[in-house]
Amino acid sequence: MANFRVVAFGRRDFDDMSYRQFVFREALQGDSQSAVILEKISYVKGEFKDASSYRRLGDKLSSVDAKEFKKCSNKLFYLAVPPVHYEVIISELSLSGLTIPCGGDLGWTRVLLEKPFGSDLETAKRLDLLLAKHFKEEQIFRIDHYLAKESLQNILAFRFSNSIFEPLWSRKFVERVEINFFEERTVAGRGLFYDGLGALLDVGQNHLLAMLSLIAMKKPKDLSAGALHKERAKVLGRLKIFCGQEGVFRRAQYEGYRSESGVAPDSEAETFFTVAAAVLNLRWRNVPFLLSAGKALNESKVEIRIIFRKDDGRLNQNELIFKIRPSEGIAIKFFAKKPGLGSEEIEEKILSFNYDDDAGKNKASDAYEKVLYDAVLGDQTLFASTAEVSAAWKFIAKVRGHWKQAPLKTYKKGSRVEEI
Repeated sequence: MANFRVVAFGRRDFDDMSYRQFVFREALQGDSQSAVILEKISYVKGEFKDASSYRRLGDKLSSVDAKEFKKCSNKLFYLAVPPVHYEVIISELSLSGLTIPCGGDLGWTRVLLEKPFGSDLETAKRLDLLLAKHFKEEQIFRIDHYLAKESLQNILAFRFSNSIFEPLWSRKFVERVEINFFEERTVAGRGLFYDGLGALLDVGQNHLLAMLSLIAMKKPKDLSAGALHKERAKVLGRLKIFCGQEGVFRRAQYEGYRSESGVAPDSEAETFFTVAAAVLNLRWRNVPFLLSAGKALNESKVEIRIIFRKDDGRLNQNELIFKIRPSEGIAIKFFAKKPGLGSEEIEEKILSFNYDDDAGKNKASDAYEKVLYDAVLGDQTLFASTAEVSAAWKFIAKVRGHWKQAPLKTYKKGSRVEEI
């Protein structure tokens, strides 16, 4: 903790003391080490477009280096702001010299950005060009915190460490893959932000496609960041719309959405969608990947379901389920003989485990804890690469080009997905 400082930069009217009180109240209350942490936090008030604000920020960082650390420190710039501010902040950071490592080979600077990375393929390209102008690729960390969830990290370990599963990971044995992101809550409080996106851009372009890439990718040559990025990008680059799937597109909006604060009264933004995708390679040919997400539904859960093919005319289907929210774990649906003398009836059984069951042993880390930790280490494994972002946007452009084939329906709050 000795050589660690958090310097917050924002437009709100805080000083060091009032900002620490804000952090304690909103984030650290009850933490036994909160006093130690709060001492490491300071605040610089400034405007994103004001060059003098960045000079004050630079003076603060230089003061920390000179008076506290007695040497050049590494700098991690975390842009926890709406994407509309990225361009001006990145440009001003560069113009102020703050993106230049102060210690040459002895220090580094890195930048973290939150999704969405652009609003379409063209804006994503502009953002990449802007980042490339001021940073090297190894300095850029695009956060998709879902990639850092324990259950998603475990997909690759589960596949490649268990010889009973990877041989089944293909069109020969898998009938379809369902990736679901369902929420009970509405957009209340996020209407202005959400209405400019809709469900497809809010969670489809990033979270759902990131999950798809982990399921469909082939085994990389190693588990380095570069090898994983390469294989994930290959999958996303081969995505097409699965035209043979009935109901390839579903779009809907919950009743009352247009009355939410910040939402246009004639908004056409979808709050629910289903898209059927196909991966154009030999392994996954003719296997639909069904991507679904929605708000104001009857339940909240995020999961990936691998549905295996029926065999020899049997009605039973095995499933492998990666549970991501609300609890994280893995479940396998299988079938066994029902107990009883002479009984030949088959019944469904579930073999499962949850990460919560290991609490107190190897407690699952919070996704944001993991991405911040990895950013400090310089490990880009769980971050989206330029190639992945570009490939994802190209697929989303195809989907949006076909939206007119799926008229926007409405559904009641609390509806089951099957009712939409």
